[in-house]
Amino acid sequence: MRLAALGLAALLLAGPVSATPPNVILKAAYAEPTTRYDHGVLGDAVEWGALVLTVDTCDGCAERQVRRFTIRLPENRVFEDIAPRIIHDEFAMTYAMVVESDLALGARLAIYTAAGLSAATPFIGQRNRWLAPVGAGDLDGDGIPEIAYVEKPHLSRELKVWRFSEAGLEHVASLGGLSNHRIGEDYISGGIRDCGDGPEMVTADAGWQNVMATRLVAGRLVTRAIGAFIGKGSFAAAMGCVE
Repeated sequence: MRLAALGLAALLLAGPVSATPPNVILKAAYAEPTTRYDHGVLGDAVEWGALVLTVDTCDGCAERQVRRFTIRLPENRVFEDIAPRIIHDEFAMTYAMVVESDLALGARLAIYTAAGLSAATPFIGQRNRWLAPVGAGDLDGDGIPEIAYVEKPHLSRELKVWRFSEAGLEHVASLGGLSNHRIGEDYISGGIRDCGDGPEMVTADAGWQNVMATRLVAGRLVTRAIGAFIGKGSFAAAMGCVE
């Protein structure tokens, strides 16, 4: 069984416009393991039925007022993921970014607060179709953060970038021929790095021959090979800006 991490690095993310900031998420973890979805893309048939958020319900108070909130999915959905990712926007709002899968419609990337679902991409549309998050950040330097994932990293292998807007998540750009996960691995490779000249999304190419760095430039994704893929260490080196 995969264990969900409790404390994850914060990432910059712009959230939907809200008159009342959500409570501050301190920790996020998956709970209530379930075998109701037998995809097994992450190496076993166990997924998660609930998301547990540990929240400071009085941000700015002299003492923290901590509560735990449990968000349970309906019986036709699971969290098909390694661990939830705590992300922050420029207003100090916090969210949990997760991979949520429907038993008939496949995966989507979803954003939760303690109050429930905040925003989500569309479901892929078919059972046993998954996506692997890359990360979140201001990818093009315009002050508006984006989120990124690879849709169907074992099939179509398409990097997708979305941006928050008042209407929810808005699709920005897509590029095929990239992957960040292989079937059965209990981890997702790569991520977002900044080696001093702006953020880049680090993945493999479709054939897992090279490590790739991709930028969002004027609404388009531009990619380049930065080294041969020779194992997990190749990604560690790339994320550490060693090429």
